[in-house]
Amino acid sequence: MCGIAGFVGKGEQHELERMIDALKHRGPDDRGVFLDGGVGLAHARLSIIDISPSGHQPMFSSDRSAAIVFNGEIYNFRELKEELSAEGRVFTTGSDTEVILHAYERWGTDCFKHLNGMFAIAIYDFPKKSLILARDRMGKKPLYWSQAGGTVLFGSELRALSCHHLFKKKLDLVSVNKYFAYGYVPTPHTIFEGVRKLEPGTFLEHREGAIRTGKFWAVDQREADIDLAEAIRIVDRELDRSVKARLIADVPLGIFLSGGLDSSTIAYYAQKHSKRKIKTFSVGFHEKSFDESAYAREVAEHLGTDHHHVMLPPDEALKVIPSLLDLIDEPIADPSIVPTYLLSKHTRREVTVALGGDGGDELFAGYPTFQADVFVAMYRRIPAWIRKNIIGKLVNALAVSDKNFSLGFKVRKFVEGVEGDPKYLHQRWLSVMDDSARRALFNPDTWEKIGRKNVFEDVDRYRDEVAAMPDERNRVLYEYMRTYMMDQVLVKVDRASMLNALEVRAPFLDRSIVDFVAPLPYAFKLRNLRTKYILKELMKDRLPKRIVMRTKKGFGLPIARWLKGDLKEFCDETLSRKNIDGIGVLNYGYVEGLKQDHFSGRADNARQLWALMVFVAWHKRNFAV
Repeated sequence: MCGIAGFVGKGEQHELERMIDALKHRGPDDRGVFLDGGVGLAHARLSIIDISPSGHQPMFSSDRSAAIVFNGEIYNFRELKEELSAEGRVFTTGSDTEVILHAYERWGTDCFKHLNGMFAIAIYDFPKKSLILARDRMGKKPLYWSQAGGTVLFGSELRALSCHHLFKKKLDLVSVNKYFAYGYVPTPHTIFEGVRKLEPGTFLEHREGAIRTGKFWAVDQREADIDLAEAIRIVDRELDRSVKARLIADVPLGIFLSGGLDSSTIAYYAQKHSKRKIKTFSVGFHEKSFDESAYAREVAEHLGTDHHHVMLPPDEALKVIPSLLDLIDEPIADPSIVPTYLLSKHTRREVTVALGGDGGDELFAGYPTFQADVFVAMYRRIPAWIRKNIIGKLVNALAVSDKNFSLGFKVRKFVEGVEGDPKYLHQRWLSVMDDSARRALFNPDTWEKIGRKNVFEDVDRYRDEVAAMPDERNRVLYEYMRTYMMDQVLVKVDRASMLNALEVRAPFLDRSIVDFVAPLPYAFKLRNLRTKYILKELMKDRLPKRIVMRTKKGFGLPIARWLKGDLKEFCDETLSRKNIDGIGVLNYGYVEGLKQDHFSGRADNARQLWALMVFVAWHKRNFAV
């Protein structure tokens, strides 16, 4: 993988160099900088395909009419190269970057429709004096942009934009509210005012001071007319093709293997196409409810992979938390970034590229929330006074547990989420803090400014995109892909892996798989409370039965317990009155109450406290006096 940065307009050489140096962790193998006439392009390279100097970026077209910096991988670049070569186009490198340049010369901004892969691309067209930015269909690769004083800035991470003198750091309070609701800042918003994330499946063109955007992909909204057997056959074919394409690399490659169905499926297809034992990697923890190492070993033995497993003692995870919080580019309240970071670090010792199972839950309805959805209508038929006065009190009386996704946690989230607008049910289940909690978290003046705005407006926008889908439940899956998956799961993996200069590929998110699975009947995905039904039917004779049928287990840490023990002092210091009051928008009394209730065991406030710790650590790094 790589990092890209640049500007069109005002800027100096030293600023461009600082911008790309801020991203050197994403690409430690090479560095390229170009500045001429107000056009600045920079690239930090992690060499994967054509690791020779000929793959250096910025890369220019043969007549130097266009230049490109590119972060990602194009998996169909060989097919595109063959097609373009047949038209007489001459290639001088073996890189996919050169293929994108030729594709742009051939099709203009329509070229992005032809690309199958993960990408964040910046192309400058010199004759047209035009900057084009583009981001892949699923938003796997990040791309931030801003327009300030007539200058457009862009970069793979916010830290790159902040190195330019025109970039002004100002907290976007609406986005802060969204952060404490979602646990991340949803696209296209960012934590800073005036900065945007480019939306997925979208290109942006800046020309003569004007900006236009265009979509090059949209999900098929018609429900597929197909029987289950044929659907299984096609999913098999497409997964086989997708994994095979992602095994192409000029550097060592392996598989993240948790022992869950998704990663085990990817490992199955990878081993099928490898003449040698494929390398698989997992990390485990001594806390039983958080450890999946036995499942990972079982799959590795079944498939015959070269398995690399490490048990992480608590002190190693605890030791990395303060420094990792300081490295997060934009707040993301997912504690699993810690084991993902440690897994990436462990994996990078052996390989440069890893394949993972991200996307399987969102495509095939794999989360427990989809099972919970089945019971919502029945629960809502219970009279409101019984739900409030009897069930509510019983739920509140449930014992607080530090275990991973304990029964008490699930029941509380179910009951809390059911009340309210049905359209936002799943976002309430996934949320870190509900409206009442956020009202208490912010000081009154701040809440007066931001509290009236619908924090889930982004859900409305994505729902509008698929309004023609006949099944509401498939619309919910699309919502997950465009919110939780894109802005939490994929961001977590991108940041954790890139901090270790490791490229992670997601075969489930191949455009052909997404295009085929999204319109499938929902009953193929969830049937009789059985999640990922079609995927389980496909893999039931290929993987151990208990792997195929096991309950979903999140990749996490025992944060709730650690916050009462080894992390307590760090939490208390991070969320001190000085730090909270210094931000100027939060209510310290409420934060202190969250801490004391958690420390005493009266409540499990781990998610809220972690979100606050991440935000405060991020704020200190960005706004320290």
